[in-house]
Formats: sequence, structure tokens, C-alpha cells
Amino acid sequence: MDVLKENAIKYGFTSPACFQELFVTHNFSNVDCLKVLFAKGLGYAIILGSSLVKLPQVLKIVANGSAQGISFLGVLLELLAVTANGAYSFNHGFPFSSYGEAVFLSLQTSLIALLVLWFGGSTISSVLFTLVYGTIVFGILQPGLIPEEALWWAQAANIPMVVVGKLIQVVSNLRAGHTGQLSAVTVFLLALGSLARVFTSIQETGDQVVVATYVCSSAVNVLLALQVIYYWKATQKALDKPKGGKAGGKAAQKKKRN
Repeated sequence: MDVLKENAIKYGFTSPACFQELFVTHNFSNVDCLKVLFAKGLGYAIILGSSLVKLPQVLKIVANGSAQGISFLGVLLELLAVTANGAYSFNHGFPFSSYGEAVFLSLQTSLIALLVLWFGGSTISSVLFTLVYGTIVFGILQPGLIPEEALWWAQAANIPMVVVGKLIQVVSNLRAGHTGQLSAVTVFLLALGSLARVFTSIQETGDQVVVATYVCSSAVNVLLALQVIYYWKATQKALDKPKGGKAGGKAAQKKKRN
């Protein structure tokens, strides 16, 4: 019990008083203590899920040798948004459980952006993107290099970036009549994760800008998830058409890069 108490308090799952209430006297009517425990557990669950949430999307692009239907601008705006969120939260000393997924999402989203450029036949753009984003991340990790006010504005800009980035993808889907290479698993998990983050952000940070960001993110993620469901059959038909010329498509992309 002592080991459980030590680790529960160390990782912020509960306070000494709440541990006594929940795990010793078993008083589960203490709503405040339950909220803290639930928010912390949910936060770490989101981080764990985020470590692989975009892997299906990455694998789908690589397996098909195509990023058809995926908007690079939309991916780029999402990348800037999660990067700014991670930088802002880290700078303000928020619990890692309240923003940890930003680290994993940044890594995976940057890889998707790179793949969209690569399979689009632009090797130079792929290299430039990697260098520029790597420089930005390096700057963020240097204490005091970026002013706190700049980080606040970057976090505030998250709202339009997230909304616009997702809406670009929504419009792209509408025009195409299908969702292309978008991974349904990734879209659904992102929608669930952003909805859960509304609660954990209120509970763990109390920061209105962060909470508003996740509320807006949830709205557009749910909209995108609904599109995946609506266009399910149309997407299958659209992706089945080029199967015969898949090898030729890859060869053409390789030739274009060369």
C-alpha cells in the first residue's frame, strides 16, 4: 500500500488526503478526488494512445505508395498547432499528462507531411521541410529563446489553425467525393482523444485558451469522422480504381523525383 501511495502521489494521480479517502477509507463519494484521479488516468491513456494514433495513416500511405486525398496544407496547419500547444504547455509547467500527446503527435504528423511531399514527387521540398521544422523544434527546446508572449500568441493561433487545417481536408473530401488515403482508425481516435482532452484540460490546467482549442478541435475532428462514415463506400470504390496502375504510379513518382 505504501508503494502504491508513493507512486500515486508522485505522478499526480491523487493527493495524500485523497489517497486516504479513496484507497484507505473507500469513500467514493468524494467527487473532487475522483475527478483528479479520472482526469490524470485519462490524460496518460490519451498519451499512450497518441503514441500510435497516426501509425495507421503512415502505414496506409506507405503501403499504397500514395498520399492521394490528403491535403499538405491541412497537415501542416495541424502540425504547427500541436507543436505550439506542446511548447506553450511545457513553458507554463503544466502536468505532462495534460499535453504529452503533443510530443507524439508532432513526430507522427511531421512524418505524414514529409510523406505527402515525398509521394507527391517533390524531393527538394521534403528535404527543406525537414530542415525547417527541425530548426523550429530545436529553437523551442532552448529555454528562454522564444519569448513567453510569443508562445501565448502561438497557442491562441491554434484555434484558427486547427479549424482551418481540418476544414481544408473537409472541403477536399467534399470536392473529391471520398476521403482518399485518410485512415478511418486515425480519424476516429483523434476525435475521441480531442473530446477527452476537453475534460482533462479543464481539470488539470484551467487555461481557457487551451480548453477552447480542444473544444474547437473536437468539433472539426468529429465532422471529419462523420465524413469518413458518409463516404465509406465511395472511398473504397475510388481507391480500387487505380490498383491496376499502382506500380506504374510509383514508377512515375520515382521518375518525377529523378
